[in-house]
Amino acid sequence: MRCPFCGSIQDKVIDSRLTKDGAIRRRRECLSCNSRFTSYERVEDPMPLVIKKDGSRESFDRQKILTGLKKACEKRPISIEVLEEVISKIEKKLMSLGVKEIPSSWIGEEVVSSLKEIDKVAYVRFASVYRQFKDINDLIEEVKTLFDK
Repeated sequence: MRCPFCGSIQDKVIDSRLTKDGAIRRRRECLSCNSRFTSYERVEDPMPLVIKKDGSRESFDRQKILTGLKKACEKRPISIEVLEEVISKIEKKLMSLGVKEIPSSWIGEEVVSSLKEIDKVAYVRFASVYRQFKDINDLIEEVKTLFDK
């Protein structure tokens, strides 16, 4: 592991813990500069390819989902841990399907349904971009569905 402060590869592990999503969290201390930092280890499962709307395929990217969630949850009382948990649940569900390819729409709908449970404002923000509302009437209809349930 390379120290993020000085670049040295000499470090020692101070503490190891298993996280909720099955990753290993390691607290490390650099032997060169004595700085402490945290690393995470995950088993790399072969994730399915994502089929985009235009038919192209790309690797599943956890960071892309996190970026979208962060934008939707901006200035909302939602911690990064909650967003990481949403992504982990989506990944687990995706792996349990046992498919080699998955439409991006499946991932989008999973994100939308997760946000609907977490925060209504974040849900509307994400849904308005994801579902590409054409005008204010589309937005109003979506908000009405929140009150119908």
